[in-house]
Amino acid sequence: MTPHQQAEAELTAYGLTLPGAEEAPGWTPTRALNVNGKTFAIFGDKAQPVDALTITVKLPISAEMVAHLPFVRPAKGWYKQHDWVIADFGPEDDILAELDTLKAWLRQSYVAIAPKRLSRLMGEGPP
Repeated sequence: MTPHQQAEAELTAYGLTLPGAEEAPGWTPTRALNVNGKTFAIFGDKAQPVDALTITVKLPISAEMVAHLPFVRPAKGWYKQHDWVIADFGPEDDILAELDTLKAWLRQSYVAIAPKRLSRLMGEGPP
C-alpha cells in the first residue's frame, strides 16, 4: 500500500465516523463520502496513479486561507464560487504529514454539507 492509499483509507475511515456519513461512488473513477445524499469529500481524479491522490472538499471558512499551500490546486468555476478546495498530492509529496490538516478539512466540509441536526451532534452549529 502506498502512502497515498494509506492516507485515503485513513481519511475515509475518519470521515465514516461522522454522523450519517457513508461511502458513495463518485464520478468515475472517483470515490466519495456523502451525508444525507450529498457529497462532502471526493477522492481521486482521472487516470491517477496509485502514488498520487486528489482530495476535493468544501471549505467555506478557510478556502481563501489555504489557497497558498503548495498542494492546493487553484479551483475554477463552480468549485471556486462555492468554496471547494482541490488538494493534489503527487509521488514526491508527504501526504501522511498532512493527515491532521486533511481530517480538519473533512470535518469542515462535512459541517458545511450536513443537515444542521447532524452538525449539532458534533457540537457544531447553533444550539
